[in-house]
Amino acid sequence: MTVTILVDDHELEVKKELSVLQACLENDIYIPNLCFMEGMAAPQASCRLCFVEVEGMDRPVTACTVKVADQMTVRTDTPAVRRLQKTGLRLLLSVHAVDCKNCPANKNCVLQNLAKFLKVGLKTKNLELHLKEPGIDDTHPHLTYYPNRCVLCGKCIHVCRAANGSAMPAFAKRGFDTVISFYGDPEVESPACDTCSACIDICPVAALRSKKTG
Repeated sequence: MTVTILVDDHELEVKKELSVLQACLENDIYIPNLCFMEGMAAPQASCRLCFVEVEGMDRPVTACTVKVADQMTVRTDTPAVRRLQKTGLRLLLSVHAVDCKNCPANKNCVLQNLAKFLKVGLKTKNLELHLKEPGIDDTHPHLTYYPNRCVLCGKCIHVCRAANGSAMPAFAKRGFDTVISFYGDPEVESPACDTCSACIDICPVAALRSKKTG
């Protein structure tokens, strides 16, 4: 079953079960996003970037958490939406070690693409830089984790669960100290991280690297 929605004055016929974000992306209307992945049981809405305005709602909402409805009117590029998106990106960059020339994700980096789209500099202004110590976590037997590259999108957790039946990576700590940890329940047998590269392949900022290849 389909419904008709109006996005930035474009009339779209979309599947009823889609979120606003999915409906827009499937129709080549870009909405900034970091943590969305097809197949997730429930959207995390953790990146706080995919804001849109929906007629009848009194404030911008995250497009990944709102289902389409017939005759819905959506605006993706209002001043309020862009202000929230730019603020969200600047907060991400305030905990990110910007060292593009030495990063494997350079020129294929979601943060670079978002910064270009939103016209936000990669070097934060008026925000204190909060970097984690140590900057490299080498404790995993097969993976190296760079917490100051990580954008905490959670995609590594999702793909590990899909590939191995249970997710070994998990969010740990809180606030500015939040990281991805690979040591959860010691009773759970670790998947073969030496052969599975799902988390490395999905990471949008090269925060996870194989010790075999660097």
